Amino acid sequence: MKSSAVLPTCTRSLRLLLAGLFLAATAAFAADEACTTCGGKVTVTGDFTHRKEPPGPPMPGPAAYREDINGPQFTVAIANLPAGRYTVEIAASETQANAAGERVFDVTAGDQVLAKDFDLFVAAGGRRKAATVTGTVEKSDDALRGPLRLVFTATKGHAKFNTVTIKDEAGAEVVAFAASDLADAFSRAAMVPPEVKEPAIWRDPAQPLRARADDLIRRMALAEKVSQLKNAAPGIPRLGLPAYDYWNEALHGVANNGAATVFPQAVGAASSWNPELFRQEGRVIGIEGRAKFNDYANLHQGDSRWWAGLTFWTPNVNIFRDPRWGRGQETYGEDPFLTAEIGIQFVKGIQGDDPNYMLAMACAKHFAVHSGPEPSRHRFNAVVNERDLYDTYLPQFERLVREAQVGGVMSAYNAINGVPVSADAALLTGVLRQRWGFTGYVVSDCDAIRDIYGEKQHAYVKTAEEAAALAVKAGTNLCCGGDYNALVRAVQQGLITEKEIDVALYHTLWTRFRLGLFDPPELVPFSKYTLLDNELPAHDEVALELARQSIVLLKNTGVLPLDRAKLKQLAVIGPNAASKSMLEGNYHGTPTRAVSILDGIRAVASKDFKVTHAVGSPITSKTATAPWSGQDNTPTRSVAELKAEALEQAAQADVIVYVGGITAAQEGESFDRDAIELPPEQEDLIRALHATGKPVVLVNCSGSAMALTWQDENLPAIVQAWYPGQSGGRAVAEVLFGLVNPSGHLPVTFYRSTADLPDFSDYSMKNRTYRYFTGKPLYAFGHGLSYTTFSYANLRVTPAAEGALTVTLDVTNTGTRDGADVVQLYATPPAASAPQEIRALCGFTRVQLKAGEKRTVTVTVPAIALRRWDVAAKDYAVPAGDWTLAAGASSADLTQTITVKL
Repeated sequence: MKSSAVLPTCTRSLRLLLAGLFLAATAAFAADEACTTCGGKVTVTGDFTHRKEPPGPPMPGPAAYREDINGPQFTVAIANLPAGRYTVEIAASETQANAAGERVFDVTAGDQVLAKDFDLFVAAGGRRKAATVTGTVEKSDDALRGPLRLVFTATKGHAKFNTVTIKDEAGAEVVAFAASDLADAFSRAAMVPPEVKEPAIWRDPAQPLRARADDLIRRMALAEKVSQLKNAAPGIPRLGLPAYDYWNEALHGVANNGAATVFPQAVGAASSWNPELFRQEGRVIGIEGRAKFNDYANLHQGDSRWWAGLTFWTPNVNIFRDPRWGRGQETYGEDPFLTAEIGIQFVKGIQGDDPNYMLAMACAKHFAVHSGPEPSRHRFNAVVNERDLYDTYLPQFERLVREAQVGGVMSAYNAINGVPVSADAALLTGVLRQRWGFTGYVVSDCDAIRDIYGEKQHAYVKTAEEAAALAVKAGTNLCCGGDYNALVRAVQQGLITEKEIDVALYHTLWTRFRLGLFDPPELVPFSKYTLLDNELPAHDEVALELARQSIVLLKNTGVLPLDRAKLKQLAVIGPNAASKSMLEGNYHGTPTRAVSILDGIRAVASKDFKVTHAVGSPITSKTATAPWSGQDNTPTRSVAELKAEALEQAAQADVIVYVGGITAAQEGESFDRDAIELPPEQEDLIRALHATGKPVVLVNCSGSAMALTWQDENLPAIVQAWYPGQSGGRAVAEVLFGLVNPSGHLPVTFYRSTADLPDFSDYSMKNRTYRYFTGKPLYAFGHGLSYTTFSYANLRVTPAAEGALTVTLDVTNTGTRDGADVVQLYATPPAASAPQEIRALCGFTRVQLKAGEKRTVTVTVPAIALRRWDVAAKDYAVPAGDWTLAAGASSADLTQTITVKL
């Protein structure tokens, strides 16, 4: 690799023309580009930006170094080259990275590697210097293998080039071009901004939002508009528009951006059945996210970057219909009503209650139906009947739109009944906007637009231009990825109009106006937040309380709570006991103060008794893991050695606490489970520990239901801890020793075996979840024990306003400890209603009672919980006739019933 200057052979007049155009519009552009005058047909496609250096000190070297093509992944295709051996020289200047490792990329030509892990900063010798990638390729005739394709793939930052030169075996240049040469006539015209004589009003907060957004849009060239419809929207300096990346995550705490409060993973937190705590969690996320945004934007002239924005793509309100789904851990469980109740409050917490500005912006995903299998998600067609669609897969999205005014909705990868969701106008416009009144923005899941035309994906249309046009017209406003680059050519081909692009751009820019990003800081109350507002003690308290309430006591014959006064030695065994990475689940942030379960037990134990620890077993011997799921609990010793150590410690202990299960490495994005039983290595160890005759308490960590059938039959106590967040270790210890009375209830069904599950790819709800499952579960939806007992009596129902019902009943704490229970109400429609679910949650409330206390509890059942989809009428209706309402502590423990005629 060497530094060199490369001069293009395209005509000087063309270069000067293009330079003039770019000087008039120095923003970054992202439409697919071509150079048809450069000795061979050259095109650039993929996820890239055409960038020109802003005015400033002159760059060393030729003027060509002031303009570049850069992006995560893109392809330069050079057609019409005869077969033969060629030397490829790719020159790039480093104008942005400040240190080694910030920009690293590969360049390949077919199976030939021209550069691997090419660090431009290192190769050039620093910033504002240039380097050249040089390599030799064997080129077949175009008719055999197509044009020469140079594929640029970034592993850190963005790949880039300024110039490319192709030489034949004799050393003669056959093709040479610079980034500044890449544009055809239509593209050049698309880069010319319109003349607008009226003064700009888009930064005037006194003007209506719509007028401000329209004023900004009308000042943009077509290519500039297209560049704003990708998640990494570049700045437009001539307009004063800062750069902004819409992609940020905050599933259970602000992710991927330094230290942040990390709450229990979503499905575990849902076990609290406490929407108000979720509102508090959302508020913490909004504050910490705003503090991080303010810090970065203030240091970068208002620009934002990936993971630093305020548009959080959360929550995941898909239905956890099958426990094998790797991303089920991100959801609030298997029930639409519970999911909606939690999701509404979480969104309200994130977005805040200021009448003028949002604290941050939530986004309901993945709209709709999406729930595995993960490996085929980019091509999967979910076949769904109308009743299941409207009674199971859509209600929670509707309620977040109507009741929480969620700012964003993400379209899913899958197709529904043959139509890719991102191209489904009936769903994105007809249902979402027209039926539900949604006013926010719709973003595609990442690369979902490519799936519309990909030959190995949906192949719904044939070209990128058709896919981009179809998606925008269907209602997908913003593209995660670079596939909307094709929109400029789509306009040229008559597939879409610029006015239709303007509609998408309005909804996209609406987000930044609602967040106050274009208004004076003194008007936006959240501008005050700084990094001093991150990870506050009050935030830690919310995470701890949510962890406490999320822990579910599945079984207890009396061994729990552990009596510290009677213990002399406790053996804490298992691969998850000392792990801190397990606490986090997926889509997580980085806590400053994380407490493992072992650390929590040791803290509670103090000096009262001895605590020993052994790993005992790996999580699993399988080596395949979910992406982005590095764990800290992978042992290096043999299974036999680990087991022997564990049994030695168990023999000396009074009680064994086994902390096992799985981690986010065994379930996650792109990675489903094929079985719901514990890994065999752990099954074997637990049985050996049980054979010692010592009491074994199982603490199971997972983001999904586990088939713990043998454990239920043989162990005295089982605790479901989920992935409990930064304070999870403390919360688990408090429950084990009785400092906290467990009150969590399952948001999913725990089945007895994998054999109980229907085919994973079957999206019919038949025999799925507690609403339709006809078998006997191991632990029912809503199940959760306490160290005290509760009784229910005197169930009454009276009509309320707007079709709702007011339900009252008496709840008594009949035990000797103070405690909390979740009173659950279930409705069964009239027998004539078909297809009929067994029962469906229609209301719930948490109630805290002192030992012996009796209280009359009131729960409102909203009319929306009683409606069912009428296929003939194509609308919802409450089925007329005799309904059965039942109350109790779980879907399988309903001690009070009443018949109500509706």
